[in-house]
Amino acid sequence: MEVIAITGGSRGIGAAAARACADRGLGVILTYNSHPEAAEAVVTQIGQIGGRAVALPLDVADTASFSSFREAVRRALEETWNGASLRGLVNNAGFGLYNLIETVTEDQFDGLFAVHLKGPFFLTQALLPLIRDGGAIVNLTSATTRVATAGVAPYASFKGGLEVLTRYMAKEFGPRRIRANAVSPGAIRTELGGGLTDEFQARLASQTALGRVGEAEEVGRVIANLLTDELGWVNGQSIEVGGGYCI
Repeated sequence: MEVIAITGGSRGIGAAAARACADRGLGVILTYNSHPEAAEAVVTQIGQIGGRAVALPLDVADTASFSSFREAVRRALEETWNGASLRGLVNNAGFGLYNLIETVTEDQFDGLFAVHLKGPFFLTQALLPLIRDGGAIVNLTSATTRVATAGVAPYASFKGGLEVLTRYMAKEFGPRRIRANAVSPGAIRTELGGGLTDEFQARLASQTALGRVGEAEEVGRVIANLLTDELGWVNGQSIEVGGGYCI
């Protein structure tokens, strides 16, 4: 069985991607930061459909922990999947912050940077030796990198940086045939930033060509497909999954 690692896999898009990967016969190592019970619920769900998953703790902002996390992943691969390598990595963990530029503090700025750009950079570096040749990386970015929305400037800026980093990953990892792509969700119903109020959801739906907000499962399926050979010739791309948001 081939195995995928997904950060922030306890809820929302990460959990949906974990389930979608299991549906495709992939083993899943999912991480959580502050919700172990939610992570174990996803592990149970995957087990109920005949899959296999392991939940590991990880704070993506704590780069000093990445070497020990790599060893935890190595142990999980050995103990649960008989020493398999990783087929891929999904850099998904994140959080939202809605503040205008004039009110953002330096601590808030640094926290977003650590999770959305610095963390994925150095976690990928740490796990790269465990990813097999011909594997795949998917980075979660955001439609806010394309459409400016007041109040999310730092978040969108770092997601934009991650989008650029994705192309460099595709270039530098090409000799090992490791693909790297970004998935850019549009308006999706998740708990990020506290979730969507009815009023905000209606506004987002009105700005989307298909007239509704999306569901986490719709993004999860795209992520899972990018990790398989079905989309093996897609590389270095940013794929927006937003139903036609602000087009």
